[in-house]
Amino acid sequence: MKDIRVRFAPSPTGALHIGGLRTALFNYIFARKNNGAFVLRLEDTDQTRFVAGAEKYIIDALKWCGIEPDEYADKPGDFGPYRQSERLELYKKEVDRLLSNGSAYWAFDSAEELDERRKAIDNWKYDHATRESMKNQLTLSKEEVAALIEKGEGVVRLRMPVDQEISFIDEIRGKVTVNSSELDDKIIYKSDGFPTYHLANVVDDHFMKISHVIRGEEWLPSAPLHIYLFECLGWEDEKPHYAHLPLLLKPEGPGKLSKRDAEKHGFPLFPLEWNFDGKMTPGFKEMGFFPEALTNFLAFLGWNPGTEKEIYSLKELIKDFSLERVNKSGARFDYEKAKWYNQEYLKTMSASDLVHFIPNNDSSNFTEQQVLKIAELMKERVVFAKDLINEAPYFLQAPTEYHEKTVRKKWKSDVSPKILQDMTVRFEQIEDFQAAILEEAFKSYVEENELGFGVAMIALRLALTGVGGGPGLFQISEVLGKEEVLKRMREGVSKIEQQKEALV
Repeated sequence: MKDIRVRFAPSPTGALHIGGLRTALFNYIFARKNNGAFVLRLEDTDQTRFVAGAEKYIIDALKWCGIEPDEYADKPGDFGPYRQSERLELYKKEVDRLLSNGSAYWAFDSAEELDERRKAIDNWKYDHATRESMKNQLTLSKEEVAALIEKGEGVVRLRMPVDQEISFIDEIRGKVTVNSSELDDKIIYKSDGFPTYHLANVVDDHFMKISHVIRGEEWLPSAPLHIYLFECLGWEDEKPHYAHLPLLLKPEGPGKLSKRDAEKHGFPLFPLEWNFDGKMTPGFKEMGFFPEALTNFLAFLGWNPGTEKEIYSLKELIKDFSLERVNKSGARFDYEKAKWYNQEYLKTMSASDLVHFIPNNDSSNFTEQQVLKIAELMKERVVFAKDLINEAPYFLQAPTEYHEKTVRKKWKSDVSPKILQDMTVRFEQIEDFQAAILEEAFKSYVEENELGFGVAMIALRLALTGVGGGPGLFQISEVLGKEEVLKRMREGVSKIEQQKEALV
């Protein structure tokens, strides 16, 4: 078996779509699984769509996710250049071979002429049945063809054969067979000296010794064309293996995941932030996702290990991954599941690691030790580390109003005010304001007065936080400090009573 070499070949026309990132991930883990090489090749032959900064964005996004290529423009190997715009001489040489062996021909039809044909005839295409009636090398004299080429006109089209079965084995979908008569004569080379995707793709895969082409399902219709090109160039015995990944589907309803879906449901569609028409749009990173959680989520969009296990490190994905377990059917993009993955990763992290993700303006009112305690208390209750403090506003300020349902149902006017008043006295006497000491004082008071634990606890929690639930109340008290806790307890009695009366 020849060396495993895979490639991710995006176009630098904008931000890297999350579907493209998934394709890169599958290529990367397949390469690592098989001790192969992961190549980044930029398909930048369409210069009209080139976007400045897109190449750097793609590389930065891959690196953020921990899937840096083994070979690319800034880290060249033996098979460069890695930008197609720097490989034009190679494409010219191969297109000349196709022209000389009759596999391709020059065509000079104008865009207007082609549009007229399409308007006049439904489903019209440039193929074996129509090429003889068009303005091309097959219908013009050698002198006319030479003159038009000299003027810089024309494109080169691949000459598809008639009624020939083109077959290949897709590693995910099995045998795929298409009759050549169903395919049109695709443009493979333009008059500006640039190849189209189809020619450049095949030539580069050959000369870069790509062993497996793992790409999205949207490229499946192009695969027979590429197989035929390999044959026309005499490389039929060196074709790569193909595997077409399932589409990413929108969260609900039929169809592919789109930017409109992201806008509608409020989730990012790109790994990193990107400037759209002067407006910076946040990516998964800026939304607060850990790269490990994102790659774990993406791996399960189309692949599963056949077990109940869902949390996978990149190293574990590499160990268990196989193309045989990639699904054929589309994978629905579930943003809530993505958040679940992030939360699961967050829970396993230490407070000292999490504090680095908390915005400075959220943590500025606390000591380093307080921030560590808050992170530990809240990490089971938030999805994103950046929300560790702002998801619990009672750390930042005393409650100005109290949870209505809790006040209505669980604040007992004949008991709760006295509980708070008595506990205020007890807490005043505690010098070492630590959670364990506070809890012991509270339990002693409840036992001595034969009170229901829940009634007493809810009175204290309402006064300190304004809500009926949350992390450990005595740990919260320790973070807030003695002065703030006593202040909230004293003020809470009258405030909650007033709110209770207003609800009656």
